[in-house]
Amino acid sequence: MSLAVAGTGHRPEMLRRKTLANNSRILIGLGALAMPFAVYGLVTGAALPFVIAALGLAGGMVTLSLHQRKLFEEAAAGQVYTLLILGCILTLADNRFGDTGLAISAMAPIMASLVGREPLRRQGWLLLAALALVAGLASLFALPTIPVGSAALMATNFAAFVASVCLVAHTANRINTAYEVHDKAQVTAYRHLLEHVQDGVIRFSSDGEILLASHSSEQLFGCRRYELSNGGLGDRLHVLDRPAYLTAFADANQGGKSRVIEVRMRQDDPRAATGVPRFIWVEISLSPVLDAETAGERHEVVALFRDITSRKDNEIAMAEARRAAEEASAAKSRFLATIGHELRTPLNAVVGFSEMMTSGIGGELSTTHREYAGLIHQSGKHLLEVVRMLLDMSRLEAGKFELQTEPFVVEDMIEPCFGMVEAMAAKQQVTLVTDIAGNLPLLVADERACRQILLNLLSNAIKFSHPGGRVTVSLKRQGQSLNLSIADQGVGMAPEALTRIGEPFFQVQDGLSRRYEGTGLGLSIVKGLVELHQGTLRAMSEIGAGTTVTVLLPINGPATKSEETASVTPFRKEPATAQTYSWQDEKRKAQ
Repeated sequence: MSLAVAGTGHRPEMLRRKTLANNSRILIGLGALAMPFAVYGLVTGAALPFVIAALGLAGGMVTLSLHQRKLFEEAAAGQVYTLLILGCILTLADNRFGDTGLAISAMAPIMASLVGREPLRRQGWLLLAALALVAGLASLFALPTIPVGSAALMATNFAAFVASVCLVAHTANRINTAYEVHDKAQVTAYRHLLEHVQDGVIRFSSDGEILLASHSSEQLFGCRRYELSNGGLGDRLHVLDRPAYLTAFADANQGGKSRVIEVRMRQDDPRAATGVPRFIWVEISLSPVLDAETAGERHEVVALFRDITSRKDNEIAMAEARRAAEEASAAKSRFLATIGHELRTPLNAVVGFSEMMTSGIGGELSTTHREYAGLIHQSGKHLLEVVRMLLDMSRLEAGKFELQTEPFVVEDMIEPCFGMVEAMAAKQQVTLVTDIAGNLPLLVADERACRQILLNLLSNAIKFSHPGGRVTVSLKRQGQSLNLSIADQGVGMAPEALTRIGEPFFQVQDGLSRRYEGTGLGLSIVKGLVELHQGTLRAMSEIGAGTTVTVLLPINGPATKSEETASVTPFRKEPATAQTYSWQDEKRKAQ
């Protein structure tokens, strides 16, 4: 591989350029040194030495000029062509095959391989082959040669050959030095990277012995590097993690596969007051050093060791926080269920007796007392509705809401639901409208749950409608689902509020100054019931233009039906007990 492929800013390339300049100076020096003897030969009738000396001097000057103009590739080509031309002239001066001229020409492709790029190398070998063919033909057919004296030819051949050999030897020496400098720089850079990388780096031989350990490994394990050899690293592994480590190392060493594992390792602390070992979590990345010549054999392995104790501690803290939150949520659900059941009995009595008082069963009441009894009755019903919603929500969150699915005519439930919200609609001056498509199939679902979905959506639509507005209930088939939509012309919602549809206790207008009453559980109950049926809840709204809530229910019912077994369809899985991370307590078991 030629050094010319190196980047312009690399030191080997700079040494190559200096070599080209030195070669040009050597040619100039040798040509100038030989010129007096060549002139003497020219005076005595031998022109060949003068031609050779002038050619070497001219080649050196031209290539040096090209180098100074930063035409480095042209300078390299000039030096190669100078050798070829010198060899060609000397070959034509002597028609014997294998003469000194052909040997000098053979130096040209060698020079091209040292300082040139791929095209120049090919040209050098092609021109050498052509010159060898010419020399062979001249020797075979005894072609006429350039007339020159035998002594002058021998001296010229010797001097030219020595000069070309010195030129190529100097180039090879300088290029070899460039490679040595380049390799040394690479090794120095890799060693610097290895010593200063944050992760610990250890290189294993094919037999599992530690060949090299970085300085950062001392900080990671709290010991000197030499203490990791001879089994010192294996002894630091937690006894429960050694099988996983050995398996991963074997995969990299024998199978040539990269592996990443997380293990516990002992970290020494010379300043510790007690002898109890301290274990840290370490992520180990094992990478085999693959070599085509050692295919099928064991591989060397490079391992990166990273301290991930902080991450593991954070994971444990998050798991503990999640477990505490789940326990708090479960306690809240139990509290709501208990309070709901405790409140329902006295509230039923309040509602019942207040209704008896207003009907005059216990005797006639004055106007003021009748008004008070009506207020008690209305407030009691409101509290009962709140308790019912709390109980439904707690059952949904606990995954204990039972679905009794059976086929029924879904449009038959609209009129009864209208009757239940008719008083509320009249008070708000809202008109109820239906838009029901024909030939609707039977819906396999829990009719009681579907009725509650429709009632909650109707109540919301009426509550947030403007006086004189209209609430439209539409039913149609949409693929394998039934589309139930409730549209109003009320206040609408902002886009950020739409993303929170279905959150418990969420209301668009929150705080003590809100305009509309309610607990914020209606849509969350609707969402839970829809998901129990494996349906979809969607909402589209625009502030001041109204809201459209769409419920898509599978016509054939949820995948898990409970007509015969009345099994529980979970809305949310009960949280599993969080795993207890006791690896720090197990450190005393380590060897």
